[in-house]
Amino acid sequence: MQNKAQRITQLLKIEYPDSLCSLEYGDPFHLLMAVRLAAQCTDARVNLVMPALLQAYPTPQAMAAADVLHVQQLVRSCGFYRTKAQDLITIAQQLCARHGGQVPKGMDELTALQGVGRKTANLIRGDVFGLPAIVVDTHCIRITNLLGLTDTKNPAKIEQQLLQLLDPAESNNFCHRLVLHGRAICIARRPQCGACVLAGECDFAQLR
Repeated sequence: MQNKAQRITQLLKIEYPDSLCSLEYGDPFHLLMAVRLAAQCTDARVNLVMPALLQAYPTPQAMAAADVLHVQQLVRSCGFYRTKAQDLITIAQQLCARHGGQVPKGMDELTALQGVGRKTANLIRGDVFGLPAIVVDTHCIRITNLLGLTDTKNPAKIEQQLLQLLDPAESNNFCHRLVLHGRAICIARRPQCGACVLAGECDFAQLR
């Protein structure tokens, strides 16, 4: 199975040589805010919202002292704006109180922040700190199951299964490339197997 995972990694690398996060950000705090806003919202929408939010609250110190109603107004179009606005303020307050206003890199420290789960923590660890990380989002869940690399829909179990299969140096970019592939080819409920570079390695495509 590790050999299969290596082949898939190489095919994705060739197909998507650039594996950048689709969220736009300037520093770790900006990415942390953007990822929180991206829950059940498109990255494109978050990228539209972030400039005004950052103009008003560019640092953890500024966000920690923000008026929640004003933050709600700025992030309203991202959905679940009341919860997200409060989470942004609470995260900023926690960063200031616990970490000197800096985003930590430890998994336990990150997941102790309000509204931050392993998916967000792994994204921060991989993109900001260059650490091995597996971001299990909806694309990762769907595509790795179709490929036959994983056999569950449970994110924590998928993370553990992929940890056994992927080169740690490639794991973060592997997940970014799955997002690109999921948007372009392996689309939910209508995968384009005939145009897929992974078809020869994919359990689902072989059964069609």
